[in-house]
Amino acid sequence: MSKKTRKKSSNTTGKRVATKVARAAGASTGKSAMKTRTTVAKKAAPKKATKAKAKTTSKTAAGVPGKASHKATSKPLKAEPAATVTKSSAVTLTEGAAAPGFDLPRDGGSSVSLRDFAGKKLVLFFYPRADTPGCTREAIDFTRLKNEFAASGAEVVGISADTVKAQESFRNKHQLSVPLVSDPAHQMLEAYGAWGEKSMYGRTFMGIIRTTVLVDSSGKVARIWRHVKVDGHAEAVLEAARSL
Repeated sequence: MSKKTRKKSSNTTGKRVATKVARAAGASTGKSAMKTRTTVAKKAAPKKATKAKAKTTSKTAAGVPGKASHKATSKPLKAEPAATVTKSSAVTLTEGAAAPGFDLPRDGGSSVSLRDFAGKKLVLFFYPRADTPGCTREAIDFTRLKNEFAASGAEVVGISADTVKAQESFRNKHQLSVPLVSDPAHQMLEAYGAWGEKSMYGRTFMGIIRTTVLVDSSGKVARIWRHVKVDGHAEAVLEAARSL
């Protein structure tokens, strides 16, 4: 073989080898790149999933209502029906009897006694509980007519078993101007026959019987209203006070 032929053959062989090496390197590089891309994709997949989950959660929170964090505002409560009186206090006060004495705390921190009204007519209205619908209307009615009672020579006092603090809150909330006496021990309530056994919803309990007592200027009981119905009651008591 001539030198020219050997040289040509050598060049051809060298080119073939270089081509194979290049192809092999390219294939290796391709596999590495693919492997790298696969690895990156796997690592990136959780982030995408997390992002997708966050997006779904955000959408649910904004567009699909979940469980409410608080209950809806309840409807206004209806006034409870009046309890039925099954047995009055053992003490029965009668018209014409001397009004029982008392000395009890009132709203504002001072006290009230029967002696404070000597020589005057006195209206004592006993109510079950401060700031309940019926008791509120009754106290407002007596407050509204306070000046007219004064013109007839009568003073008005409200009594319940509520604490002094509760009476003060009641007074302030409804701008009441008549004294509100606190009798948590029920001494005055029992003495005036305004404490007794009551029944409501099949349950029996002791409580205040809505009662009003009109005492004349000599200190004797002139009129007694038991199981009072609030509507028009203050006006009826005023007429009775004027007639004394």
